[in-house]
Amino acid sequence: MDLLNMFRQSDDVVTFRAGETIFHAGDSGNQMYVVLDGEVEIALNNKVVETVVPGELLGELALVDQSPRSADAIARTDCRLVPINERRFLFLIQETPYFALQVMSVMANRLRRRTQDAVGS
Repeated sequence: MDLLNMFRQSDDVVTFRAGETIFHAGDSGNQMYVVLDGEVEIALNNKVVETVVPGELLGELALVDQSPRSADAIARTDCRLVPINERRFLFLIQETPYFALQVMSVMANRLRRRTQDAVGS
């Protein structure tokens, strides 16, 4: 099972038009998102560092550690996202260990890429 299939039937989908900001660096991080359709750019200091595609997560770091957002998220294309607030997040990681593994995998991969980028610079 993948994240896209886990959330495809969600009834609380939010939409964003291409170019619309989903969140800004410094915003409070009270929810993360699963991308159902479209693409979202993650930008640090106005530089795109990642493009999130269907079946992937964004905004997980701020939700997990209760810190402000560390980057901007902007809809690259029209998007459909499923918001996951803290209550739903805690339920999902408790009831669906696969979901917890997916979140940890996303965080580890992003950290690894940032570390490789820093070493390569």
